[in-house]
Amino acid sequence: MEDVSEGTGIHFERVEAIAFGRWTPNPKERATIAEFLEVGIDDVVWGHNMDPRNVRYRRKGLEKDFQ
Repeated sequence: MEDVSEGTGIHFERVEAIAFGRWTPNPKERATIAEFLEVGIDDVVWGHNMDPRNVRYRRKGLEKDFQ
């Protein structure tokens, strides 16, 4: 991820969040990353893929089936 960050000029933390599906990049970031990777924009999955419930509740140590 460091090479992507350096090659695109996008902060490492942002690249990491995009790679792990915690952040959806804006169109300019998508184009920049796709160009760096030498792929088409449509060849990359750009959306969130994390369960928001996992971020909000399970990290706090609440019960697994908390509703």
